[in-house]
Amino acid sequence: MSRIGRRDLEPVPEQRRRRVRDDQVLISRLGLHFPAALTYHSWERAGVHLSRILESSAWCLGDWLVCGQQNYADRYVRAIESAGLDYQTLRNYAWVARRFSIERRRELLSFQHHAEVASLDTAEQDEWLDRAEEQRWSRNELRRRLRAHRQAEKGVPALTSLLPRVPVARERVERWRAAAQRVDDHLENWMVIILDRAAEDVLSTESPHIGRV
Repeated sequence: MSRIGRRDLEPVPEQRRRRVRDDQVLISRLGLHFPAALTYHSWERAGVHLSRILESSAWCLGDWLVCGQQNYADRYVRAIESAGLDYQTLRNYAWVARRFSIERRRELLSFQHHAEVASLDTAEQDEWLDRAEEQRWSRNELRRRLRAHRQAEKGVPALTSLLPRVPVARERVERWRAAAQRVDDHLENWMVIILDRAAEDVLSTESPHIGRV
């Protein structure tokens, strides 16, 4: 775990900018401010810090929402609105965060790697993440391998429960199919993942304000 150094990337109010180091990169809500005396080393180091922030942001936001749901069930929605965050995005992050305790998260793999296997049981999650880490798979490669594995398993008899047949308008089915294609997944698998996420979200909080399906 690394901390962002004040010497490389730091939000600094307008009135204090004259007092910062000549080659310091400043960050604001609107972007980065590069000094005239910027050195290559400072520029490179700022990129490393930005990369670490982006990599950890999904985990951090997911953990933040989980903590709010567990400790402030009557007030966490207000905090989300005050922060200007999108609840649906936070809920997706929180679902993955719940599936992996901090001790089980792989530093060499991205949040998206973990999201790909989040719907599996713990043993399968670890098995696939081990393989992705050892063989240095990208998120897309992990997804491709998982899909091939699932397709191969379709020919193997399995104990399943039949879902009730629910009449649905064609327009809704096409909308779901488009959403599945957007994340490069098959409709059936996408539906199972979404239902799992919704069920876990509802069962994990008693909030009457948000998150009900």
